[in-house]
Amino acid sequence: MENDLKLLWEKEAQLDMHGWNFDHLKGRWLNKEMPWDYRKIVLKYLKQDASLLDMATGGGELLLSFKHNTARTSVTESWLPNIKVIKERLLPLGIKIYPTKTEEELPIKDDSVDFITNSHAAFNAASVYKKLHTGGFFITEQVGATNNFSLSRYLDESYTPPYPESTLLNSIINLKSAGFEILLAKQSFPELIFFDVGAVVYYATVIPWEFKNFNVDQCFDKLLNLQKLIDANQYISTNEDRFIIVARKRA
Repeated sequence: MENDLKLLWEKEAQLDMHGWNFDHLKGRWLNKEMPWDYRKIVLKYLKQDASLLDMATGGGELLLSFKHNTARTSVTESWLPNIKVIKERLLPLGIKIYPTKTEEELPIKDDSVDFITNSHAAFNAASVYKKLHTGGFFITEQVGATNNFSLSRYLDESYTPPYPESTLLNSIINLKSAGFEILLAKQSFPELIFFDVGAVVYYATVIPWEFKNFNVDQCFDKLLNLQKLIDANQYISTNEDRFIIVARKRA
């Protein structure tokens, strides 16, 4: 039985993710809803004639859901597998792509865009401010420092958050210091539920910054304990850490 589980979990650990989606976990986990909808908030402020830059766009899935004028849209991306994906997906649509070395990099002229969106990517507030037109918007949803802390710390007793400075308070202060006015700022800690251990293994494998030392062999006994919990309760859970900010560049 244990050998079968180990083989199953090792297969999960060998799978890759393409773009930025978790389709592989469909029906195997549940993300509790947050008290906001990032896409709807973006669309509330985004005008069709605005020039839009999406930072660290991933596979472009979220960006395309905005249905924005592609001739007025550009993206940045630093992860090579994603760059390949978006060249195939976005270039034919007329969306300009800026490959970068880091998530924060913005290789565009100062004062050149109306709108910058950022979903879960690092950013430099002063740099974002410089790139926007006066009155332009920056909307970002971020992963907070305590994201999945309980699960990460269980699997690795030496785990500490990789981005301890990623907090709503720090982000607001940095944006205001750069010259932005804050129009919206909210934080939430929604429950994240897993219905099988293989889903945990896949998740921990594809986001190694939160599970730095994770591997099936090293964590096998702990994974077995998780299996016992699922056998008894049908699921295990942790908590995400999210915050969202809408900022506008002041004159």
